[in-house]
Amino acid sequence: MEYLRITNINDPLFKQMHQLMQEIFPPEEVLEFELWKEPLEDPGIRVFVAVHDQKVVGATEYRYYEDFNVAMTDFTIIGQAGLGIGPFLADKRLEDLRSLASESGQQLLGMFAEIYDPYRVADYEFGGVKPMDPYVRREVLAHLGYKRLDFSYVHPSWNNDGEAVTGLDLCFLPMVAGVEGLPSQLIVNFLRRYYSVLSNKPEAWLGMIAELETRENISLLPI
Repeated sequence: MEYLRITNINDPLFKQMHQLMQEIFPPEEVLEFELWKEPLEDPGIRVFVAVHDQKVVGATEYRYYEDFNVAMTDFTIIGQAGLGIGPFLADKRLEDLRSLASESGQQLLGMFAEIYDPYRVADYEFGGVKPMDPYVRREVLAHLGYKRLDFSYVHPSWNNDGEAVTGLDLCFLPMVAGVEGLPSQLIVNFLRRYYSVLSNKPEAWLGMIAELETRENISLLPI
């Protein structure tokens, strides 16, 4: 299996990846094909695919914020069971992120991820691929060490229509021993940066940010 980076919308592998996204994710979670041009060309956004027998069978997008010393996993797609795609992507991603942090003279603090709560989104089938089932994914991520940040989370729809997307938790994978919570301001700064591309923020998201700014620290809880 190969781990290949995509940096151009005209890359034939990107067409395969976007089709896979449409098969796996709900519509409001998938950015339109043409709108991927700038993200793919952004050196700070890292989009990789797992290629098996010349076919895209998985993908992951993530980014590293040097000034915050944290990463964010935008998504992970496992296109089919039985190939070890999940561990392959997780290992390659972590190797890449640790290298990026090392280049900036730091040890990676950890990685954010939005994780579906299966008790709220059980109706999502995620393309019928069992490794993408919300129950399975949540348990796997828990085993990897992800923790749930202790606040009610919403995020702006990637349709940029001002709608709030619910049914997810903002989670964090600590990579430094002894981390039991995060400063609220770090979370606020990260979320503002991450969603800066969306101009139409829902009121629920703005209210969440305002509430976070009244707190000092957010605990990490089991998921």
